[in-house]
Amino acid sequence: MTAIGGYMAATRRPGLLGVHSVGEFVLAVPDVAKAQDFYGAFGLDARAQGNQLSLHTVGDGYRWGRVVEGARKETHHLSFHCWEEDLPRFRAHLEGNGIRLLDPPPGFDSNGLWFRDMDGKLLEIRVGAKTQPDEKTPMELAPTATGTRNAPYRRNAGRSGPTRLSHVVHFTPDVLKAIDFYHRILGLRLSDRSGDIVAFMHAVHGSDHHVVAFAKSGAPGMHHLSWDVPTVNDIGLGVMAMADRGYDRGWGFGRHVLGSNYFHYVRDPWGSYCEYSSDMDYVPSSMDWEGKDHPPEDGFYLWGPNPPADFVHNYEGDAR
Repeated sequence: MTAIGGYMAATRRPGLLGVHSVGEFVLAVPDVAKAQDFYGAFGLDARAQGNQLSLHTVGDGYRWGRVVEGARKETHHLSFHCWEEDLPRFRAHLEGNGIRLLDPPPGFDSNGLWFRDMDGKLLEIRVGAKTQPDEKTPMELAPTATGTRNAPYRRNAGRSGPTRLSHVVHFTPDVLKAIDFYHRILGLRLSDRSGDIVAFMHAVHGSDHHVVAFAKSGAPGMHHLSWDVPTVNDIGLGVMAMADRGYDRGWGFGRHVLGSNYFHYVRDPWGSYCEYSSDMDYVPSSMDWEGKDHPPEDGFYLWGPNPPADFVHNYEGDAR
């Protein structure tokens, strides 16, 4: 469960300064209408508001992201949430580490703390709800019966869309520098990595195996947004619904090693991906997870089809 609805006290680790969640992402794309079609097909409530698009989960209406007009596809900024009492501590922490605080960008008024990461990506730390679960999200699948057909007709299949944003993965020229910055400045911790190729980081107050991850590339960029769905069946139904709308490029069905989640990636119109994900590993707030270095050939995925040749190509970086 998450603390979005306020039904249970959010977990936290006493004394540690660290963001607890990704609160919102904002993307710039050259065609907002195309983004509305893609994210709506994916299962989100994509609401046009003027020249912006806001992206909500259907069940609770939480706004996970916005899309604005831009000359090319890029991450406009990423907002992290912290506890209210920690915002002054973060201000002192940032200033003590020589981080230059910035004014909010036009149209994004906020009392949060704005600054840039090691690659120049705009970040915000603001007070907000803990959107990460307070315990491992269970993956449940209804039992099947004997003496009957258990699968419905496709037209009668009930699809459960994304319930929440699980994590964001960005390209970076220096994965090790990214690990250092996001640990030292935001308080995230390393979950696992494969050399300087990819790294996964979790939040110390209880979170999925990773809330952000970094993949090596020649330039910054976004690789994918990952969305949690309840079961592997919902992954399959989501993928079929996307294919029916013409979004049939991607990778899956498979299971990862680092994070252990079942996955299927669907490519967006600009070369990045949205991932349907289920049954991610969980790091409780009471645990010091041991982050290890894994061989790339052994730690990418446990099973599934071979990924597309351009799966880790940074199309966003090409436009820079």
